[in-house]
Amino acid sequence: MKIGDKVRFVSEVGGGKVAGFQGKEIVLVEDEDGFQIPMRTTDVVVIGAEDYDTRHVVEVKSRGKKVEGHTSDEEPETEPADAPVTFKPPVEERRGGDKLSAYLAFVPIDIKELSDTRFESFLVNDCNYYLHFVYMTAEGNSWQVRSSGEAEPNTKVFIEEFGRDQLNSLEHSCIQLLAYKRDKYFLRKPAVDALINIDPVKFYKLHTFAENQYFEQPALIYTIIENDRQFIKL
Repeated sequence: MKIGDKVRFVSEVGGGKVAGFQGKEIVLVEDEDGFQIPMRTTDVVVIGAEDYDTRHVVEVKSRGKKVEGHTSDEEPETEPADAPVTFKPPVEERRGGDKLSAYLAFVPIDIKELSDTRFESFLVNDCNYYLHFVYMTAEGNSWQVRSSGEAEPNTKVFIEEFGRDQLNSLEHSCIQLLAYKRDKYFLRKPAVDALINIDPVKFYKLHTFAENQYFEQPALIYTIIENDRQFIKL
């Protein structure tokens, strides 16, 4: 055994190259990360030109290819810990939640500085249905989509953050909803097309932001549909 020889451990997985000796009984084995591991000479064995990298052996076997056949174009092996999590727990439904209820909510970021604060808007889905939504605002007869997406059952979805300079653009709003369930049978619900007139003046009045069950802070909440009854504000 000499410096530069490839060795593997006798009683455990691993190995490396001989980097040096400490006396006659201890050999320093350098692994692939450059760390030198002191081992008794009786606990290692020279493997000559064999591939001592156990992880590499596993990788080659799993692919069913020889080392010489490996090219840079092959897909890298994915470690289990690095694999993306694809499992998603089923949605929990609540009793009495099969009637559609949804709300458009506005929450001040700093209620104590109402004259200067910015606001956040949310779609609140308070039912057992998924809701595909489109939120749009009008300028004259033309409409512009501000947000669209999917709200899972019994959740709230952030739409946008805005300042007072945008309040007038929110005055004529519309929410369209399509309700459905996944991986189960359900009662079909009519599509929702709700026009909502938002009064910009309310955003300057503290009392219009009320305590509610959906947010920890006071909010201004407009009803889109409640218990299957659609609210349309013209």
